[in-house]
Amino acid sequence: MGLLSPVRAGSAVEAVTGDTAFVQAMLDAEAALARVVAPSGAAEAVAGAARVELYDVRDLAVRARSGGNPVIPLVADLTAAVADTDGEAAPYVHRGATSQDIVDTATMLVASRALPLIVADLDRTAAELARLAAAHRDTPMPGRTLTQHAVPTTFGLKAAGWRALVLDARDRLAALRPPAQLGGAAGTLASFGEGVGLLARFAEATGLAEPDLPWHTLRTPVADLGSALAFTVGALGKVAADVLVLSRTEIGEVAEGTGGGSSAMPHKSNPVRATLMAAAARQAPGLAATLLGALAAEDERPGGAWHAEWQTLRELLRLAGGSARDAAQLTSGLKVFSERMAEHLRLTDGLVVSERIAAELAEVVGRARAKELLTEASRRVAEGGVGLAEALAGALPPDRLRELADPGTYLGAAPGLVDRALGRDAKRLRRHFPTPPQPPTHPHTPTDRSNT
Repeated sequence: MGLLSPVRAGSAVEAVTGDTAFVQAMLDAEAALARVVAPSGAAEAVAGAARVELYDVRDLAVRARSGGNPVIPLVADLTAAVADTDGEAAPYVHRGATSQDIVDTATMLVASRALPLIVADLDRTAAELARLAAAHRDTPMPGRTLTQHAVPTTFGLKAAGWRALVLDARDRLAALRPPAQLGGAAGTLASFGEGVGLLARFAEATGLAEPDLPWHTLRTPVADLGSALAFTVGALGKVAADVLVLSRTEIGEVAEGTGGGSSAMPHKSNPVRATLMAAAARQAPGLAATLLGALAAEDERPGGAWHAEWQTLRELLRLAGGSARDAAQLTSGLKVFSERMAEHLRLTDGLVVSERIAAELAEVVGRARAKELLTEASRRVAEGGVGLAEALAGALPPDRLRELADPGTYLGAAPGLVDRALGRDAKRLRRHFPTPPQPPTHPHTPTDRSNT
């Protein structure tokens, strides 16, 4: 139900990856198979019985234990349902296929239905970040490295960096082409009595991409999908990590538009969306590692490696879907407090621009002497009561020192980098990485809200 996984609870991706949705995808795969191996009348009979509401999903799950996968009990029930309406069509159910053909094809169908939903939320997030980057192109703030103030940057550049990661994730997902799976018992298609053209016909019937080979133990599609999903969750985790730091009470440079409450402390407005995104980012690498480990699958069909992918891949789809949903909401309502950023730039009394002053001093007194002067001046500033420009009095003209010590005038190419980042044309990228076509919608494809 998502009780312990709030990042995916209520998301659109959750609805298309539930157990009911997976069973419908397996039934869709069986119906597609019938369309390419059975006479048209028999295929229609199979398709008519391929409706998830006719089957007990929980019962299928329990009965799946005896054979190790849910296709075995599902085929038995589907065959019986077809026989009730057309006895001659029943033998065409699951004709020539193996259980892995159906589970793998169903998994790719579920992925192909979930990916456009994730991509759409990433597009929304990128649009919101473009707006923030443009609005704060010249808004100075402390750049932080290893938790400490480094040199000034702009919030626009930070937002542009977030957007770049989001677009990178979007491109990876949009470039995926989930393939159908059909190979028979050991990937030779022998049971079908046909040539390799069957792969193209089956792929067309499912709406999925045509594979070069049956991929029972050639797990590139799953590894690619898992890697892209994990990248997506991690990229959004970077946004979350920054928001969590910048929204700390003692920093307060940003805040979520609508924070979450506390069960014990009424004054709190917690950055809940960023928290959920950060939690997802910590889970994704381990899940991706499981899928990459499954690449080392033995023989023509493996024991255990394939089975380990099922729940793992679904969880990655859900984490990516939930995190993308939360990212779109977070960025659309993010509050930016530029006055706090400016205040924090003054915290170190000019030390945040010591790099700049060092370069100019070196031209006057040499690098070694400049370092000595700045080291001593920085010590005095740290002890309090004096700013960097005052501590360096006499080293450079007073007006020049004051100018050099102004953090707002030491932004480097940050504004130009924002312009450069915003020049990344999402429409052009869509031409290169179009959204994967969705398979034909089964009239009974559910929007699973139960998520057994």
